[in-house]
Amino acid sequence: MIEGIDRRSAAPMYDQLRRLIVEGIERDGLQPGDPLPGEHRLCETYGISRTVVRQALAQLEHEGLVERVKGKGTFVARPRTPESLVHTLVGLYDEVERRGGHVRSDILRHERSVADAEVAAALELDEGAPIVVLERLRHVDDDVWSLSTTWMPDAVGVHSLEADLSNASLYRLLAEHGIVATHGVRSAEATVATHDQARLLGVSTGAALLRLRSVSRDESGRPIEFFVAYHRGDRSRFEFQLGPEQSQGTLIRIP
Repeated sequence: MIEGIDRRSAAPMYDQLRRLIVEGIERDGLQPGDPLPGEHRLCETYGISRTVVRQALAQLEHEGLVERVKGKGTFVARPRTPESLVHTLVGLYDEVERRGGHVRSDILRHERSVADAEVAAALELDEGAPIVVLERLRHVDDDVWSLSTTWMPDAVGVHSLEADLSNASLYRLLAEHGIVATHGVRSAEATVATHDQARLLGVSTGAALLRLRSVSRDESGRPIEFFVAYHRGDRSRFEFQLGPEQSQGTLIRIP
């Protein structure tokens, strides 16, 4: 175990400090949410500059091992849950259940409405066509995880209107009525939280979020669902299983 910073080592001082912090977390049995020494204390303890300390903490934050909260300090981070929602036709409920977790949803809106221009284009409907909209605040193992809005053609969404989706999978419900997504397109892009999104997700306004957009189709090619979901960047990461021909993607330039 490293006892201190070795200035004769070829390893950068920030990387040595990073390893010291990791070893300290393991040695002391620190848990998610436990505080870590502040920048000033680390500088004094190891005789290093604040620049070195900030480089080490930034690397640990990037790795998802610590969480820095402005005005409060640095804490052991909650482990990020890997998700494959970008490249597979599964919903959050099924993805989390597969790893042994539990999803609970606060239903913010679930009703009939009419398609605006964006929704109509995604679902290949006429603008003003009847649809069903479902807005949910999703919790994974009691942690706020994502805010999602799903739009469905009325003929699809009608099957969901009488269902309690607080602790159930929308995809499974639709499958019980013979409506199964077989292919589609999903995209992911970085964005920042608006005031309303931040309030619901428990983050600061302007905090980093990952936005998923998806259109799913049934075997006949009919769009059955369009959703937009905002995921907290500090709670999840998305993993891709890559192969020479199994995975396909397109890099889209955003103007």
